[in-house]
Amino acid sequence: MEPILSGLITPGTDHEESLLERAFAEAIDRAETTDETTERVLEAAYEQFRRIGIRRSTMEDVAKRAGVSRITVYRRFSTKDALVQQVIRREFRRYFDQFLLDIQGAETVAERVEVGFASSLRAIRNNPLIGGLMDTEPEIVVPSMIGDGGRTMTTVSRFVAERLSKEQRAGTVAEDIDVEVVAEMMVRISTSFLVTPSHRIDLDDDQQVRAIARRFLVPMLEPSSH
Repeated sequence: MEPILSGLITPGTDHEESLLERAFAEAIDRAETTDETTERVLEAAYEQFRRIGIRRSTMEDVAKRAGVSRITVYRRFSTKDALVQQVIRREFRRYFDQFLLDIQGAETVAERVEVGFASSLRAIRNNPLIGGLMDTEPEIVVPSMIGDGGRTMTTVSRFVAERLSKEQRAGTVAEDIDVEVVAEMMVRISTSFLVTPSHRIDLDDDQQVRAIARRFLVPMLEPSSH
């Protein structure tokens, strides 16, 4: 895996959370942990990476854009890799947050699946940083999605399974449904669309995307006939 993103998905030890797992936990707990200067540096880095790309950007570029000294940046992020990881973690946190926001208005579990599926694809594809990197520097982002031993899928699947478990406790999903398996299937389908865009389905058309979810994903939550 590209060293720049190795810490995003893969922790340093068996017990250390990856940054993506931390983004998931923060979205659930609504945690905010950055001070004003750190947030300023992260926002500057986001703009720098979005406009210039990760490879061509330096810590000095970020410091200049943030209006702080290079030493200030290094005090908060010891390496460029650490800064990149935190910026992308923040974008995934925004993805989790947006997903939760988008499904709030849906009235049924079927509608929440449709909206959530469309939201997931839209949030990643339209993200100026992650979506842009998938187009311009795919060798950085794609391996983190499919070449990490399944860790990314596991983390995002856990997020989806948590939502489906909540539905199950509310009685909107049958008790005999294995929500962890269903969540993984949903995430695998989403990842496939993100990594290999379809030539038959317009992923920018929410109605088409929701129709796919309605036809193929929602039935996975229907009670077994046996």
